Amino acid sequence: MAGRHGLARLAGLAVAGLLLATAIGAAEEWGGIEPGVTALEEVRARYGAPSRETRAKVDKYDTVHWVYEGDRSPAGFHRMTVDYGLVTPQGYKPTVVRVLRLEPKPKVFGRNTVLQGWGEPDGASRQGDQESLFYKIGLIVTFNKEGSDAVLLTFTPPQPDPPAPAAPRR
Repeated sequence: MAGRHGLARLAGLAVAGLLLATAIGAAEEWGGIEPGVTALEEVRARYGAPSRETRAKVDKYDTVHWVYEGDRSPAGFHRMTVDYGLVTPQGYKPTVVRVLRLEPKPKVFGRNTVLQGWGEPDGASRQGDQESLFYKIGLIVTFNKEGSDAVLLTFTPPQPDPPAPAAPRR
């Protein structure tokens, strides 16, 4: 019995290592999905059909919401959610990923893994008993109430720096 538990732990560490290696390579993308760049058909080719698909109108734009759950979610995650439809300076792109949300299983993305993979955050906030770290490269990590494990990774297009304050008038 102890052998099976050891094997399960080893498999879990292998999954965490693969996920971390992906995170270090390109912080603003995960698993071949980069918000603002990746198209719907690329996600379908990589992950197959979603468990659920919802279509809606948001501010007169057609949007698509895909959820991958259970055996359709990537290894190490409870759920992967992909939202499509992005307004860009070049116009509306209905099939481009706007937001990618990943809900990892416990112990997959611990605080140390997040900090080793993405470095020090650009900001942090607390809502209720949960802390979130913010990265301008397009990542928000929300931790459990103990602050030890990520419960949500939200990938977005990179966030611009705030505008510089106006020079004082003389």
